[in-house]
Amino acid sequence: MKSSFNLLFPALTATLLTFILIFINPSISMADGSPTSFGAWLSLLRKEALARGIPPQTLDSALQDLEPVSRVIELDRNQPESKLTFDQYLSRILSEERIAIGRKKLSDSRRLLAKIADAYGVQPRFLVALWGVETDFGRVTGSFPVIDSLVSLVYDGRRSSFFRKELFHALRILDEGHISLARMKGSWAGAMGQLQFMPSTFRHFAVDFDGDGRIDIWESQEDVFASAANYLSQSGWRRGQTWGQEVLLPEGADLALTEFKQAKSPSDWWSLGVSTLDGSNFLSPGLLSSIVQPEGLKDRAFLVYDNYHVIHKWNRSDNFALSVGLLADRIGDL
Repeated sequence: MKSSFNLLFPALTATLLTFILIFINPSISMADGSPTSFGAWLSLLRKEALARGIPPQTLDSALQDLEPVSRVIELDRNQPESKLTFDQYLSRILSEERIAIGRKKLSDSRRLLAKIADAYGVQPRFLVALWGVETDFGRVTGSFPVIDSLVSLVYDGRRSSFFRKELFHALRILDEGHISLARMKGSWAGAMGQLQFMPSTFRHFAVDFDGDGRIDIWESQEDVFASAANYLSQSGWRRGQTWGQEVLLPEGADLALTEFKQAKSPSDWWSLGVSTLDGSNFLSPGLLSSIVQPEGLKDRAFLVYDNYHVIHKWNRSDNFALSVGLLADRIGDL
């Protein structure tokens, strides 16, 4: 005769499996065939958050009266497929107005930027350029409540694993008191503040440079610039070095040499027929470098150094990284 445990085990296993699958994909039905309600799903999510050590009072505040945000799910599922060419992208970023604003912002924050440059080894022009490209110098930071967006994206299930991790990081940021729930706003995908840091990036790299006990990348200029500098520094930024420069490739150049596939000294590139636009020496003749040709444009090329690769880690797009470098050059140094 089978024991009571053996008789119950299959039923317990089936129930446990159902709950696991609901976590992975909330569209799965319960055992009786009825669809999983958002409320039931949110209750399970809350239990998981409690098990991860997030206090109940934080969850009571953050998860109260939530409903899936249909606009967030719509934006995630219908991201535009068309891509701008490099010239189109650059024309939006490298406008004379943005360059002028960047120069003024750099001048206005001269002392703070010099202090941060000394602490982290990142030149001020790159911090201002990143700020300008990400949020137009803090003007466009997003109006979506971060917790609502992330909960909606986890519930939707398309990229649930990624957004689940970001949600728990966001809840910890709230619990640590860095930002209030009402002020915790960003993009539809959960990128936050003037740097558009995802919650995990915030927790790994954001710093309290103004010393008020909170990390505020929404309003504190000190925390914004220092957090960007800390990210670049910890990602391998080389103090005092530049990012790269535009070059001319010889006719019939082997495209296998581009897109980071080859790292050579500038003298080696020179011997292969690569030259600067005006025929002068390369900016950093002693550094290893590679050739990048931005997507959608094959008649422009750039010789890039290690710091370019660090910018590329921030946003893995050649258009983004090249635009930041070119904007930094136009803004100039202190």
